[in-house]
Amino acid sequence: MSADLQDLSAFLSVVRAGGFREGARTSDASASSLSAAVRRLEARLGVRLLNRTTRSVAPTEAGARLAERLGSALGEVEAALDVVNSFRDRPAGTLRLNVPVYAARMVLPAIVPPFLKAYPDIRMEVVAEDGFVDVLAAGCDAGIRFDERLEQDMIATPIGPRVLRFATAASPEYLDAYGRPEHPRDLLRHACLRGQFASGTMPAWEFERDGDVVRVDPAGPLRVRIGGATDLAVAAAVEGVGVIQLFEDWLKPHIESGALEPVLEPWWQTFSGPFLYYPGRRRVPAPLRAFVDFIRS
Repeated sequence: MSADLQDLSAFLSVVRAGGFREGARTSDASASSLSAAVRRLEARLGVRLLNRTTRSVAPTEAGARLAERLGSALGEVEAALDVVNSFRDRPAGTLRLNVPVYAARMVLPAIVPPFLKAYPDIRMEVVAEDGFVDVLAAGCDAGIRFDERLEQDMIATPIGPRVLRFATAASPEYLDAYGRPEHPRDLLRHACLRGQFASGTMPAWEFERDGDVVRVDPAGPLRVRIGGATDLAVAAAVEGVGVIQLFEDWLKPHIESGALEPVLEPWWQTFSGPFLYYPGRRRVPAPLRAFVDFIRS
């Protein structure tokens, strides 16, 4: 073979992560070893694969085409090697998950520790982000998403709570000063702490009561990236900056402590819980199969 599989894998890690340091965080290699692997690969192939600057690393046209083909090819190699797992007493290998921050914070802590204790030969890598991604293109075996964001060719297994609610709340001090909303449209006169996706989309706040659905788009002094900066919005709500809408179980400790007071609770909207999803067209790797069986049990 004209190129070593480890060098090819290193190159793909760098491309997927968008840099050598970032690639090192998602692999077992250091940034310097990844850089050396890419240099060896470029020397063997006789073509530049990455454009490197002090601020960024991006694939050349040749590198982009190679990465596109490598994703599925290396996936097939891993699947072939995974066949050996069926001859082991217990499954081994790496399980890579792409999940929303909510799942990493509220769902996985009750599942991952006992799973890893039950399967000591399995290592997990979890990437938490709230943008919808192709799990295979991202180098992951499976993801966690809500049903409205699942693709048709995916196998979905329930994971975590099956019914969730969006809660709306504010500090008692804020409500004493600015009044307690009696209808969702009253929020248009309040300071609201909003979340925004990486794409720039800022979802409206939805409420439902007796079949009546109301969507409002209130303004406020703080806008945060959904997921990574959500705790900042929660802290601002607790300090009396404004009204927040978020998963009920995320706000529950603050509501139970009295730091936050529920607002418009009869209007809180319910929806189905998250799903673990993975491609149905590929052989399921042994670590993923063990994880699916674990959450089903």
